[in-house]
Amino acid sequence: MPTDLAKNRVLVTGGAGFLGTHVVEALRSRGARDVVVPRRAEYDLRSESVVERLYREKRPDVVIHLAAVVGGIGANRANPGSFFYDNAVMGVLLMEHARRAGVKKFVAVGTICAYPKFTPVPFREENLWDGYPEETNAPYGLAKKMLLVQAQAYRAQYGFPAIYLLPVNLYGPRDNFDPESSHVIPAIVKKCVEARDAREGKIVCWGDGSPTREFLYVADCAEGIVLAAERYEKPDPVNLGSGREISIRELTETIARETGFQGRIEWDTTKPNGQPRRCLDVTRAEREFGFKARTPFLEGLQKTIAWYEAERKRAR
Repeated sequence: MPTDLAKNRVLVTGGAGFLGTHVVEALRSRGARDVVVPRRAEYDLRSESVVERLYREKRPDVVIHLAAVVGGIGANRANPGSFFYDNAVMGVLLMEHARRAGVKKFVAVGTICAYPKFTPVPFREENLWDGYPEETNAPYGLAKKMLLVQAQAYRAQYGFPAIYLLPVNLYGPRDNFDPESSHVIPAIVKKCVEARDAREGKIVCWGDGSPTREFLYVADCAEGIVLAAERYEKPDPVNLGSGREISIRELTETIARETGFQGRIEWDTTKPNGQPRRCLDVTRAEREFGFKARTPFLEGLQKTIAWYEAERKRAR
């Protein structure tokens, strides 16, 4: 039977973050009023005693685990140890103590970085273990991949109802635009807007622009997560994506056009490209729980730029 989220207390780790705020909105649109969002200042999810206290105090029926230490290529290269440890220990503790607390459903949200570096395109879930992830983000990707191992092991031994989702690269309003830790779309949007306003003649981007990526609008991803929480009950991992592939070069040119930046784009080939291609097979999500991305890429990109411009104006 589907899980009625309106009748259960739902705990969303990372619920105050970029994806999390959209998931909380999607839950509330379903009638879920008992939604708990633990904040890091009160609950450090890397501490076992704190995780025990969280379950004891909040007593959730459903857990959606989104909390993660994330960043772009630069942040991953600078912090491989902490990215591995923080993400791995949070997942292990949260799922173990959810099991002990008798949680009815645990939704583990992984990452596209878990896939092997040279996965055939489109990425299919059955290819997840066919090789080692792209080196620049492997520690993060493998830490999140362990959630799948844990979920399947707990289901096999304890009958614990955990599921595992693999969202592709996200974008949208409320994204992180900090150049030290942002992903590719907010990083390029920020570069273009600031260069436009400063009347600079060029921007410099990492790599050579040849890699491809798939992007999923954040509100669509939130809808997919909530649909899976309601309807999906199997041990197999599920991709969440749009099924549309775009090169970093084309992406950068599109963002430049949409932001009004008219200077030239230079490529710093001394910097890494990251994984050569990313594009998902998204048929399992549609077949299993009816998820299909709804937001056209250009529309989502325009909303993202508009949000950033408004926030920048408000900050000034």
